[in-house]
Amino acid sequence: MSERLSRAHALRLGRIFAAVVMLCALPFYLDAFWLRIGLFSMAAAVGAVGLGLLSGTAGQLSLGHAFFLAVGAYGYVWLAGEPGPGLPTCVAAVLAVLLAGAAGGLFSPVAGRVRGIYLGVATLALVFLGHHVLLTADSVTGGFNGRSVPPLQLGGFSFSADSELTLLGVPFGAEERLWYLGLALFAVTWFTARGLLRGRPGRALVALRDSETAAAVMGVNVSRYRSAAFVVSSMYAGLAGVLLALSFRRVVPDYFGLVLSVDYLAMIVIGGLGSVAGATAGAVFVTGLPLLMTRYADQLPLVAAPGTTDGTVGPTEAARYLYGAAIVLILLFAPDGLHGLVRRLRARLRSRRAAPPPTDTTAPSLPPTPAARAKEPTP
Repeated sequence: MSERLSRAHALRLGRIFAAVVMLCALPFYLDAFWLRIGLFSMAAAVGAVGLGLLSGTAGQLSLGHAFFLAVGAYGYVWLAGEPGPGLPTCVAAVLAVLLAGAAGGLFSPVAGRVRGIYLGVATLALVFLGHHVLLTADSVTGGFNGRSVPPLQLGGFSFSADSELTLLGVPFGAEERLWYLGLALFAVTWFTARGLLRGRPGRALVALRDSETAAAVMGVNVSRYRSAAFVVSSMYAGLAGVLLALSFRRVVPDYFGLVLSVDYLAMIVIGGLGSVAGATAGAVFVTGLPLLMTRYADQLPLVAAPGTTDGTVGPTEAARYLYGAAIVLILLFAPDGLHGLVRRLRARLRSRRAAPPPTDTTAPSLPPTPAARAKEPTP
């Protein structure tokens, strides 16, 4: 048994190492379009993991995730840019994440006392309030036109195309450099979230989601853990906002609206509630589908190319229809999302491999022995 476990652990480590090597090698082979899809997907995955901790693990419905993304994005832009304090960009990024967590902490007393649809409506108010502030606070946010994003600099290295950099004959621009930054941030998100879920806080949040009364009886401070889950989710959203701002290079208020919050809910529902891998898969699906449909709109039936008005459906609307249909199918046939579906398929394959070979029932049987014939009753 121990040998089998060690072999399975070695195979798992080998798969992780192969995945890391493949992801690190992609900037040498992919063009800027595919790297942008990867960057946007990694940023969305960071935010989706945070929302999955809040809604999937703790059972707290939130429609205000876009607000905390905006706090992280605009917090970084203001702290690192002019007008603003003009702090070093790496310090501004850390402070922007902490600022998103502080915003979640200010709202956490509400999250600690309200749950369900009531919390969803309360967080929905954050989106409208934040959008109004982004449009009116021109000196900080730039108003309707937004603000350009200062490139991140770390130890003299700039994550922009201002300086020339060539590795193995491949010119590294902003997308290639930000790719590795996104990988590092996503890896931090992945391991911290999985460690949180596997530890005592994760078990307390699951108990809280299943039954508040039972969790309170077991000694879980219901209000405290609800508030803590909201703060942690806000910090993940702030980190996603910083990465999104660096990827877009310009932030505008209209992006951080209700549609973005609904997109994040779609990510965790499609991928699977309470699963880090599921939130990642849902983020890649919801983020990449509109971009792919926009690029290949002229090759798809019933989809209009960008900028045309021939009466057909635009690529963005078509993508929303598709992942809306995916949500319906997931809720009907796989309520635990893509992660649960893959897990069941893998379990079924393992059970088939471990099942003993079927016996041949058509083989001729041996004649009974004389002693057995003597025991048979006579007619």
